[in-house]
Amino acid sequence: MNISHLARKLRVSTDELREKLPELGFDIGEKAIKIPDRDAGKIMYAWRQYKKRQYLDSKRAEQQARAERKERVQSGDAEKVQLPSAMSVREFAEAMNLPIAKVMQELMRAGILASLNERIDFDTAAIVAEDLGYIAEREDGSSEEDADTEGLDTLEQALSDEKKENLAARPPVIVVMGHVDHGKTLLLDSIRDENVVDTESGGITQHIGAYQVKRKDRELTFIDTPGHEAFTVMRSRGAKVADVAILVVAADDGVQPQTREAVDIIKAAKMPFVVAINKVDKPEANPDKIRNQLSELEIISEAWGGDAVMVEVSAKTKQNLDQLLDMLILVSDIEKEKIVANPDRRAIGTIIESHVDKGQGPVATALVQTGTLNSGDILGLRGMNYGRVRAMKTWDGHDVKKAPPSMPVRILGFKAAPSIGDILEVPESAKDLEKLKAQPTRKAGVQEMTVRKTAGDSPSGEEADAGEEKVLLNLIIRADVLGSLEALLGMIEKIDNPYVGVKVVSKGLGNVTDADVLNAEATKALLLAFNVKPSPAASTLARDKGVDILEYKVIYKLFEDVVERLKILIPAEQVYTELGSLEVLAVFQKTDKGMIIGGQVKKGTIEVGATARVMRDEQVIAEGKIKSLQSAKVDVKDVQQGQQCGMEFTGKAKIEVGDVLEVYKEEEQARTLEVPGA
Repeated sequence: MNISHLARKLRVSTDELREKLPELGFDIGEKAIKIPDRDAGKIMYAWRQYKKRQYLDSKRAEQQARAERKERVQSGDAEKVQLPSAMSVREFAEAMNLPIAKVMQELMRAGILASLNERIDFDTAAIVAEDLGYIAEREDGSSEEDADTEGLDTLEQALSDEKKENLAARPPVIVVMGHVDHGKTLLLDSIRDENVVDTESGGITQHIGAYQVKRKDRELTFIDTPGHEAFTVMRSRGAKVADVAILVVAADDGVQPQTREAVDIIKAAKMPFVVAINKVDKPEANPDKIRNQLSELEIISEAWGGDAVMVEVSAKTKQNLDQLLDMLILVSDIEKEKIVANPDRRAIGTIIESHVDKGQGPVATALVQTGTLNSGDILGLRGMNYGRVRAMKTWDGHDVKKAPPSMPVRILGFKAAPSIGDILEVPESAKDLEKLKAQPTRKAGVQEMTVRKTAGDSPSGEEADAGEEKVLLNLIIRADVLGSLEALLGMIEKIDNPYVGVKVVSKGLGNVTDADVLNAEATKALLLAFNVKPSPAASTLARDKGVDILEYKVIYKLFEDVVERLKILIPAEQVYTELGSLEVLAVFQKTDKGMIIGGQVKKGTIEVGATARVMRDEQVIAEGKIKSLQSAKVDVKDVQQGQQCGMEFTGKAKIEVGDVLEVYKEEEQARTLEVPGA
């Protein structure tokens, strides 16, 4: 056979083949053109064995290098590399001074198929950097950008610039905070004698509401914030507009995760507060235990020599509710110099609830924080004209023409539903504002909302190619009100994993439509309906198209279902564990699929089912599996260092006495998906 023809069959150059043949035991001349046909088959077999040994050698070297890199990273001795919040694969490789091919190979091992110029986020890069033997640190100043605070700055400036002679006392705004199911809504329900808790699903408040009550001719404004962790964004916004907080802790349950979170929010806002130890009517109630637990959070009761006001109440039996209101008035009086506003200026306030009503159009609840809002006033939000006040209603449904400071009012007249947390400002003239139609993407206040850290969103604002590298779960979300939708998006924002991600294909308010079903079919998305129903036509179309519409009434149930589906999608990780080594002392017989051998364990442990490299003269010649083990003629699962054993080895290797078997375990390890609140 012509040597060039053989080289083409082996996919190698003629010169390389000539060079390697003497090493493989074939003595041919340096300028030979032909090879005897009887040797051609032997050369092809020998070449395949040579390439196999090469592969096994490189595999072993990579496994050992990976183990060493992991050890360096865990011990903290690895080299540190500064990375931005987002970078291209090329920039990532340059930061570590590694070949791009090596970095792309490691990304592929992690299930990320990224081209040179595709962008990856810091969290993904940090995990891959660890696999490559580096400790990733975020560059200074490259953290996630904060949300636009222009409106908050305007509000703070308006409150601070007022002259003292123009200021007058206003009702204190009180926010109720605490852990889920500790009785916050029932407490407010008892205070204002209106049954709200029965309308909620699972006893969890789904939306922020605002209410006013009177005590001793003093008005108090309450903001009811949901207690579940998914509402962190809404709850923290509630804290920004409040003067005093009620921290509700159940006497039979004690301090819980959301209790601690509420304490952190209260401390960060430097807000005065009253602790309501609720459910004291229960036999298992232990108020002193609550005081002790709160003292660990540096909240010490007045009864124990501290400065925290604590009132034992029962929302169910209305025990001590009058005392709680009196304490709120007392705490407000201590802070009376701060609880003031100018009622004679143009109104500024905060949107605390927003939705689109089928009959009335966009409707929002606003808390007036300074000035007086009048019927007919222009509604300015984010420098845009959102309409004019057509009508205002109080929390209990009465029509009003004026809304003074600290009054929550339901406003009709918006052109589009604003976002929760938006600052409402009445301008001097409508000419000062841009027309809303110049911002069509703000329709219903939904389109501008984004979800950070989820697949499909780019830190640079461009189309995010990096999102396509993850295993994506597409979602279409329909919710009843904007507060619910924003809470859902804030909750999904917590899902941050380099291997799986959530992409919100579409989001909106109101019932599920035919368009949603068709969109779900086209994008293979889950169609989630929160507190809304599909129209009859949409239900029929969904059956025909095989699209599932998942309906929810409790928000954390929706969240947990999304997380469970992501856990199924997340790919497993290949993990190599070196177990031990064995020296072959005897070869007993050959079997159909391998050999029966005997040997002594020199290091570590040998296990049934593990993979063994056959080493001869410090070179890998083959790999195989350990099918069974015997020690003292008894079948065993493993053999320890120093023991002798018999072994059934499956593989094509011809094992000889003196060979060494290096044994390792190669297994798939499930990656975890940890999401706060799930």
